[in-house]
Amino acid sequence: MSSYNATEVLVGGAVLACAIAFGVYASQSTGLSQSSGGYELGASFRSLEGVGVGTDVRLAGVKIGTVTGVDLNPETYRADTTFSISDGILVPDDSAIVISSEGLLGGNFVEVMPGGSPFYFEAGDQVEDTQGAVSLISLLVKFVAGNGSE
Repeated sequence: MSSYNATEVLVGGAVLACAIAFGVYASQSTGLSQSSGGYELGASFRSLEGVGVGTDVRLAGVKIGTVTGVDLNPETYRADTTFSISDGILVPDDSAIVISSEGLLGGNFVEVMPGGSPFYFEAGDQVEDTQGAVSLISLLVKFVAGNGSE
């Protein structure tokens, strides 16, 4: 009888170890772990369609950070967003922040369009030059409906 109980304990321990290992892997690969350093920037968007906390922030297609907060500003009716940028990545202070799409069926991400300024954003700065998400449905409706002026 005791060997039967020992086998159950060993199998249960192995299953528990696998579950813990999977949980650690999943949190690291989805960016839920906040162990990475960096600095925070803010931006305000007209539309954040498809973007939420944890969405990638990319520069030239390379992930340089993540969206850390999204709130509706009740005075301006815009989406106030905070995002972290990895240490060592300097973003020029005339850069634009754009909501881009990965493709027709892909998700959205935040893209940094760098400017040419010799000065850089510092932690806590607000990016003024933003472009919100473009709705694919509204573009299709405009295309199908036509302009009427031609």
